[in-house]
Amino acid sequence: MNAPASFARTAPAPSQPAGQPAGAASSAARPLLETRGLTIRFGGHVAVNAVSCAFRPGELTCIVGPNGAGKTTYFNLISGQLPPTAGQIVLDGEDVTRLPVSHKTRRGIGRAFQLTSLFPQLSVLENVRLAVQARQQRGIDLFSMWSRHRDLQAQAMAILERVALAGKRHLTVASLPHGDQRKLEVGILLALQPRVFMFDEPTAGMSVDEVPVILDLIREIRQDRSKTVLLVEHKMDVVRSLADRIIVLHNGALVADGDPAEVIASPVVQQAYLGLPEEEGDHA
Repeated sequence: MNAPASFARTAPAPSQPAGQPAGAASSAARPLLETRGLTIRFGGHVAVNAVSCAFRPGELTCIVGPNGAGKTTYFNLISGQLPPTAGQIVLDGEDVTRLPVSHKTRRGIGRAFQLTSLFPQLSVLENVRLAVQARQQRGIDLFSMWSRHRDLQAQAMAILERVALAGKRHLTVASLPHGDQRKLEVGILLALQPRVFMFDEPTAGMSVDEVPVILDLIREIRQDRSKTVLLVEHKMDVVRSLADRIIVLHNGALVADGDPAEVIASPVVQQAYLGLPEEEGDHA
């Protein structure tokens, strides 16, 4: 179905996010990341349709929308997993649209994947150590002696403490339950020290007891006013607790952008995203 016209008309301009709470990034701040008319087509299907949006330092933006709305595809375009059909990706004033994933990572775009992307036969500690090593551009040597990399090991251990995995540092990744693998993904992202943190459903598959560890880490990252955080999330309680701003994608298009309370309460958002009938959405 197409997004209702009234929905699109009520969305504020993406370059000026509305209604930011006290302490959020100033709307006058220079964007750290921008997408300009970002589009990708697969044959006759437009998966992401001319999405223009600016993301500022010190701001956590939740990206929501129904299944198939284009959220993960939008992430894939920004991080470099997919080349756009049209449009631009600008990082701190530099056009990075056509750069490969590795180059975007070096420039500060970091992504934790919806599906885990780790070295399964290596230990938890080795996975994080390799990320620290890659960030410092020392080269990756899987078989080097630990004694040569004590500083790297110390940094990796500090990160494992933050993600509550220090006690499992010697286990192979393949032996970890899914929730611990998700925590390790976040640890690896922390090790890379990006300027833009991209989380695609970071709490998916986690138990109720495990979720607070990840949410607290995201809140901690958010406190660094030099960082930008993008979060794709389906759980509305998580969105409400974290977001400075919400953007809504529907059929690949940006249809709403603004203050979390206003966006969530919008009757059309309730229909398109939450699947509520119009009269129920009006009283949400």
